[in-house]
Amino acid sequence: QVQLVESGGGLVQPGGSLRLSCSASGIAFSVFTMGWYRQAPGKERELVASITSRGNTNYEESVKGRFTISRDNDKKSVALQMNSLKPDDTAVYYCNQNPPFSPWGQGTQVTVSS
Repeated sequence: QVQLVESGGGLVQPGGSLRLSCSASGIAFSVFTMGWYRQAPGKERELVASITSRGNTNYEESVKGRFTISRDNDKKSVALQMNSLKPDDTAVYYCNQNPPFSPWGQGTQVTVSS
């Protein structure tokens, strides 16, 4: 059974940092491109960062230079380091393959507010 579990969200002030983690089970993790997605209230879910099986990364324009995606294939995990956070980064963050194949996890809420 495929399961994706996200963690690490919280409330942070503008300019702050958070590190999100996602652990995967039930998939051949190392062969897939993995992504972090987010969904803000009233908006569609969007891909913000992805990392290939070889470690090549790609970022949505608004997060370039602020977010860093990484993976550990041995631990079947993918992380998202988020720095210089802005109120517009407020959303529920999810991980999944890119493109997404697996059932979505519960996500982790990130709120950026003073």
